Amino acid sequence: MIRVGLGHDTHRLGPGTALVLGGVAIPHDRMALGHSDADVLLHAITDALLGAAALGDIGELFPDTDPANKGRDSAEMLAAAAGRVTAAGWRIVNLDCVIFLQRPKILPHRATIRERVAAILGIGHDRVWVKAKTGEKVGPIGEELAIGAECVVLIERD
Repeated sequence: MIRVGLGHDTHRLGPGTALVLGGVAIPHDRMALGHSDADVLLHAITDALLGAAALGDIGELFPDTDPANKGRDSAEMLAAAAGRVTAAGWRIVNLDCVIFLQRPKILPHRATIRERVAAILGIGHDRVWVKAKTGEKVGPIGEELAIGAECVVLIERD
């Protein structure tokens, strides 16, 4: 049996020194703002995994109303979600992700992000793909007011 999950996340951007994407801090003059570390990529992957296995969503497991989640490392949340998926008898086949941002360019960081995501999930980096699209200077993404990410994941019964 196979299942597909779709995850999405969006965060506002504000002044900062680094943008955290896929568990990697990328030097940048903007940062994502949120209750946790606001890693849109890891949040989208977490929701995709949980949705594929019908195990809830990131807001249920790690509500922003819980002070324990303030500033929380999104890698911890993803690892916990992946553990739930594995415990339910599922195996990650692959994931394909898109980051929506105007700057910085993701290509120079893609290999590091793929390796980090794969390490968090305990899978080979060849099962993880990450790409980016700009907002073409249109809307909140293009005006550098927001960042978003989407992820599709395929899981199968172990």
